[in-house]
Amino acid sequence: MQFESLVTQVGKALIDNEAMVVTAESCTGGMIAEALTAVGGSTAWFDRSYITYSYESKREMLGVKEITIQKKGAVSQECVEEMALGALQQSHAKVSVACSGIAGPTGGTPDKPVGTVWLAWAVQGQESVVSQMFHFDGDRQAVREKTTEAALMGIMKLIA
Repeated sequence: MQFESLVTQVGKALIDNEAMVVTAESCTGGMIAEALTAVGGSTAWFDRSYITYSYESKREMLGVKEITIQKKGAVSQECVEEMALGALQQSHAKVSVACSGIAGPTGGTPDKPVGTVWLAWAVQGQESVVSQMFHFDGDRQAVREKTTEAALMGIMKLIA
């Protein structure tokens, strides 16, 4: 498995912090959760995942505001931050990661070309959400894999 070493480190860091993680995924379609649960023993630190591909699912499952999607779009800092916070509120996790992006090959715009991805990480009880925009090169699969790797690295940075 491609992410095994990184996921093993993430799992250890979560256990060390007595924390569970929840994912809120759009462009990865569950790839982050797949990576996290591919390692044995992940039940000790993985709570659940939300695959919220549509606007409606982001609103209904994670509480993303209609105005956020209308004014900023699903691929925005505001949207992924609301996704990360909503995932925490709807789970038993202490840590969340959320992503939304344009994996391609279509869907890009001059402002948000293919490969544009926003990620956000949140920790229960902390006011601030950490978010970052990425521009990944490659085909759809490569963008999704690079997003998954960045998501996992962000969890490590947040809790290590």
